Amino acid sequence: MKTIRLQAITFLMAIFFLSSCSCQPEDILKIAFKGMEKMVGDGFVPSDEIRALGDFQGTSVNLKRTNDESIIILKLENGDPKLLGEYPEVLARKCAEIYLRDFENSENYEKIVVQFIQTDPFNPDNFAMQEHEFQTKDFLETTNLKPL
Repeated sequence: MKTIRLQAITFLMAIFFLSSCSCQPEDILKIAFKGMEKMVGDGFVPSDEIRALGDFQGTSVNLKRTNDESIIILKLENGDPKLLGEYPEVLARKCAEIYLRDFENSENYEKIVVQFIQTDPFNPDNFAMQEHEFQTKDFLETTNLKPL
């Protein structure tokens, strides 16, 4: 019973602290992402450099491990179509290169999949996706990764 009471008090104190904090919501998210990076590895969250390459409005990463393979899935959402250009595979390769360079645990993965996702602003259920897959070993020389 004491544990539940202690958890409730801790929860109420956290709500009080966050509601009285003069911090910006972005600052709180940055702190949360820093904590996540400490657990997963530095560079897990895609950098502003990647976001700027295609003027992407959203980015996310999924790490997938099975018995057979290990994959990084880099999702880049609602980029500027002009920046995606006629050769999106070139942009995808550059994004993969930068991500693998920055993510300290990238050598633990065999593949990286870069997904460009464009959503319809009037109907979010409508979307288009391009997917580009690369072997991380292809980036060993350019990003100073160690082989698996």
